[in-house]
Amino acid sequence: MPTAVAARPGAATAPRSRRTRLFEIAEIRWAAASLALFLTGLTAQLTGAPSWSWWALYLACAVTGGWEPALGGLQALREKTLDVDLLMVVAAIGAISIGQVTDGALLIVIFATSGAMEALATARTEDSVRGLLDLTPDTAVVLRDGDEQTVDASDLVIGDVVLVRPGDRIAADGTVVAGSSEVDQATITGEPLPVDRTVGDEVFAGTLNGTGTLRVRVDRRAGDWVVARIAGLVEEAVRTKAGTQLFIEKIEQRYSIGMVAATIAVFVVPLLWGEPVRESLLRAMTFMIVASPCAVVLATMPPLLAAIATAGRHGVLVKSAAVMEQLGTTTRVAFDKTGTLTRGTPELAEIHVPTGIALTEDAVLRLAAAAEHGSEHPLAEAIVRAARQRGLGLPEAVDFMSEPGRGVCATVDGHSIRIGSPTVLLASGQDDTADGRAVAAAVTSQQSRGHTAVVVVCDGSPVAVLGIADRDRPESAATVAALTASTGAPPVLLTGDSRPTASHLAARVGITDLRTDLLPEDKVTAIRTMQSGGERVTMVGDGINDAPALATAHVGIAMGSTASDLTLQTADAVVVRDDLTTVPTVIALSRRARRLVVANLAIAATFIAVLVTWDLVGHLPLPLGVAGHEGSTVIVALNGLRLLSSSAWRRAESGR
Repeated sequence: MPTAVAARPGAATAPRSRRTRLFEIAEIRWAAASLALFLTGLTAQLTGAPSWSWWALYLACAVTGGWEPALGGLQALREKTLDVDLLMVVAAIGAISIGQVTDGALLIVIFATSGAMEALATARTEDSVRGLLDLTPDTAVVLRDGDEQTVDASDLVIGDVVLVRPGDRIAADGTVVAGSSEVDQATITGEPLPVDRTVGDEVFAGTLNGTGTLRVRVDRRAGDWVVARIAGLVEEAVRTKAGTQLFIEKIEQRYSIGMVAATIAVFVVPLLWGEPVRESLLRAMTFMIVASPCAVVLATMPPLLAAIATAGRHGVLVKSAAVMEQLGTTTRVAFDKTGTLTRGTPELAEIHVPTGIALTEDAVLRLAAAAEHGSEHPLAEAIVRAARQRGLGLPEAVDFMSEPGRGVCATVDGHSIRIGSPTVLLASGQDDTADGRAVAAAVTSQQSRGHTAVVVVCDGSPVAVLGIADRDRPESAATVAALTASTGAPPVLLTGDSRPTASHLAARVGITDLRTDLLPEDKVTAIRTMQSGGERVTMVGDGINDAPALATAHVGIAMGSTASDLTLQTADAVVVRDDLTTVPTVIALSRRARRLVVANLAIAATFIAVLVTWDLVGHLPLPLGVAGHEGSTVIVALNGLRLLSSSAWRRAESGR
C-alpha cells in the first residue's frame, strides 16, 4: 500500500490558491438566469402560448438582468454622471411600455451578458496572479550558525544563505555562493533549456533546481522578487486596460445627456404652447424610442460578435468585442521567441561525426542515448527521443553518474561514454589530436548557428558533436511576412534568450528588430516605448514571463498549446489550435468587422436622423416610429452577421 511522504521544506508544491468557480460570480448567475428566462419566454411566444405567460417571463428576464445595471446607473447618476447602462434600462422600459417587450428584454440580456463576461475575466486574472505567487515555496531551509533551520520564505532577509536541494524550487532571488546545478528559469526568462548555475551566478525565486545542491545568498526582500514584480506588473496593466471600451461607448456620456435633455424638451416645450399632455407625452415617448441607441448598439455588436464566432471556429478565441475591435487597429506586432516563433521543445538538429572517426551517426546516437537514458535533463530527453524516432534499440548502461553542470557518464557495450558541455569535455589537453580539433571546430560551427552543442566522448576521445535546438515553427516566416505587409512595419522580437541564439532565429524568419536578454519588466518597458511613439502594439507570447507584456499591450495573444495559466487568463485572445498564421488572419478579420461597424453606424444614424426630424417637424405616428426603429435594427444586425459566413475567414486569410 502506498504511504504518504511528507514534502521536504522548500520542495516544489502544487499551487495553493483555489480557482474561482463560474457560478460563484454574482454577475454570471444573474446573466444566466436572465438569458434562461428570455429563451423560455421566446419559446412560449413562438409556440402560441397565452400572451400573459410570455409577457411575465420577459418581465422577469428584464428585472433579473436589469436590476444591477439600473442600480449602477443610479449610483453614477448620484455622482452626476449618466452612463449607457441607465440609458439602456430606460430604453428597455420604454420599449416594454409600448408593447415591444421582446426588444426590451433582449437589450437587458445583452447588457447583463456583457457585464458577466467582464466579471469573469477579472476573476480569472486574479486567480492566475495568485497562482503565479504560489510558484514560490512556503518555506525555505536557511543556514544559520552552522545549523539548518526551516523558516517561512517571506521571513527571509537579505544576507541569509538558503540551502536548495535537487528538485526544490528556489525560495528567493539571490546569488549562488556554493554548489552547481542546472536551473529551469523558463517561468522568468522564457529560456527553453535549463541553464547551468554555479558560484557567483544569479538565481530567481520560483525557478526549479535540477540535480545539484545549491547554497544561495538572499539578495532581495520578498516584495522585490522578480516573480512578485511579474504579478504586480500584470495587475497594474490589467487595471490600466480595464477602461478599454468600444468606440460607441466612448461617446455614450454626451449622447445619453443629449437624448435625455431632448426627450424632456420634446415633452415640455409643446406643453408651453398649449398642447395636451397626452399628445406631448406620446410625442416624447416616440422621440425616446426612435432616438434610443438600440440600433447604434446593434450596429456595433453583431459584426464584432460574428467576427468572434468566425475566429473561434478557426481556432482563435477572442475574449470580448472590445478586443476584436482593437485588433484591427494594430500597427506593430511583438513576438516572444520560445514557444511562440519556436516550438519550445529542444530537438536533436544535427549529429556531426568528424572524418576519421570509426563510428556512424546512428552508432554515436545509440551510445549517447543509452548513456543519457537515466537523466531527466531536457537535452538528454531530446537525445533519447531522437534515437527512438530512428528506431534504434538502446543497450543497457551501467555505472551511470550525473554531474550537475558537466554532463553524464556511463558504461555502454563496454565503452566508457561521457556526454556534456564542450567547455568541460574539450578542456586543455583533450583537443590536441586531429579528431579533437575537428570536434572543437564542429562545436564552434553548431554554436554559430544558434544550436546548443553537446560533446560525446568515447573511451576518453571526443568522437562527435550533437547540435540541439528549439525548432522554428514552420509557419513563422510566412506569418512575419504577412504581418509586415498588413501593418506596414516588421514585427519586433522580445526575448529573454541571448543575442546569438535570437539573432539566428530572427534572420531565419525575417525579423530585423530584436531585443534580447530581457526580463519581464524589460518587455513591458519595450512595449510602452513603442506605445509612447504612437504604435498600437499586439503582443504574442506563451510563458509566465510574457504575461506582463501581454497585459500591457493594446492586445495580448497567447499561444494556447504551450501557454501558462497566467498567460491564458491575461491574454485578450488565445490561438487554441497552435497555428501562428491565424494571427495576421484575425487582425484582417477585425479590420473587416470595423469597416462593417462604420457602415452600420452610418445606416443607424441615417434612420435616427430621419425619424427624429419627422417626429419634431411633423407628426410621426408611434407605430411607424417603432417600425422604423425596429427596421433599422434588423438591417444593421443582418449586415453585421455577414461575417458569420464561411467565406469571411478565407477573405481575411487572403487579406481582402
